[in-house]
This record gives sequence, structure tokens and C-alpha cells, in this order.
Amino acid sequence: MSLIDNEQTKLLATALNTAATSCFTVGIATPVAGYLYNVGGLQTSLAPGIMLVGLLMWSGAGVILHLTARQVLRRLQS
Repeated sequence: MSLIDNEQTKLLATALNTAATSCFTVGIATPVAGYLYNVGGLQTSLAPGIMLVGLLMWSGAGVILHLTARQVLRRLQS
């Protein structure tokens, strides 16, 4: 594997990990903050069960993307 291939592999892993971080921000941190501060009446309009399912799905997506990024990095060779 050439130096260029290694750098492209690192770039792909970084993009996947950034997507994982975005899943956390968009799907977990933002809804939790909105729910805690009752933004737009979120506490009354959104059932806790639906909130929990959404949080679990976004968490799963983030974890899968992060683990995929780690798997991509295993392709690096010296």
C-alpha cells in the first residue's frame, strides 16, 4: 500500500468517525437538551418511549459508523 493509499484510508476513517459524531449531536444531544428544557413543548408532545427508541437508533448508528471507521484503519500498512 502506498503513502497515498494510506492517506486516503485515513481520510475515509475520519469521515466515518465525523459522521458518527454527527449522529450523537443530532440524534442524542440535541433531542435530550430540547426535552430537558421543554423547547417547543417537547415534553408534552413527545412520548418518552418514542424518545427512547430514537435515542437508541441514533446511538446504534453512531456506534456502527465508529466501528466501521476503526475497521477501515486496520487496512493501514507500514
